Amino acid sequence: MRPANARVRVHESAPEAATAQLAADVRFYLERRPRQLPSRHLYDPLGSALFDAICHLPWYRVTAGETRLLTSHAAEILGALRPLARVVELGSGNGDKLAALVSSGPARSAPLDLHLVDISRAALETAARALSAFDHVRVVAHEATYEAGLRDVTGSLAGDGRTLALFLGSNIGNYDPPGAAALLRQVRGALGAGDGFLLGADLVKPEADLLRAYDDPLGVTAAFNRNLLVRLNRELDADFDLPSFRHRAVWNAEASRVEMHLVSARPQRVRIRRAGLDLTLRDGETIWTESSYKYEPQAIVSQLEAAGFRLHAQWIDEASRFALTLVDVPGA
Repeated sequence: MRPANARVRVHESAPEAATAQLAADVRFYLERRPRQLPSRHLYDPLGSALFDAICHLPWYRVTAGETRLLTSHAAEILGALRPLARVVELGSGNGDKLAALVSSGPARSAPLDLHLVDISRAALETAARALSAFDHVRVVAHEATYEAGLRDVTGSLAGDGRTLALFLGSNIGNYDPPGAAALLRQVRGALGAGDGFLLGADLVKPEADLLRAYDDPLGVTAAFNRNLLVRLNRELDADFDLPSFRHRAVWNAEASRVEMHLVSARPQRVRIRRAGLDLTLRDGETIWTESSYKYEPQAIVSQLEAAGFRLHAQWIDEASRFALTLVDVPGA
């Protein structure tokens, strides 16, 4: 590996625009019933670090299972598209999964462009440093939402070769069914004939296992959830009292999703000055911060086919009950 061979560019969003978007989201979602906050705002620098810690917990098996699949099937994944010129990862996080895929794949002599899309600047910086150490890669980091980053990448693509888009970590589970369908259609529309898409999705498993994964005995997930309030206090001049909120994870079997909530432990008033919001919360009232939908294997395939993809292969890690599904765009 020779870092000097790598090229790293970072496309950053303006801090003022990011703060304005956060304030707009907070105003819109906290005034809904039930009160909500978008899960993407969990990932400030501390939130990203806490999520990295969650991925190492023995009760959260998503990362370990997905990494086993990526390393075991790297040659088939990277060899399915010829010639593969670029990989676009939506929600790249710290880059560990993409690094596992690239390091376990076949040796390359031609350059491979790695486009990283994430809303966390800290995660992008970590991922770019790690991935730039590989030989024959050029790393471009995009600080953006999945949708905006995908538009940025595909709108600037030039040259020959195939594109492989990745959406790993069961991030698709953070979207409700209509939202997931819309995102998959958007990914399909951004790719051309012969390009590919690799989707990682967590599968339905016993309720006790799911609840331990999202309410772990060490309290790391609780800290990750409550850190969202720390962020709002810091960035939006809010006055959330952290000891007055409890973390709660529940399994909604009817909707096939785990939900994370912040529960008000007493009647309280909260001011969020930079969002122009003044909240009155009842004892026991919740703020819904994340949904994580769980899937059956065939349902994943059906969703992808409905978006216009064609199945290439699906692999399941039985120890963690996690699936990787590789599809391509017909017409090549």
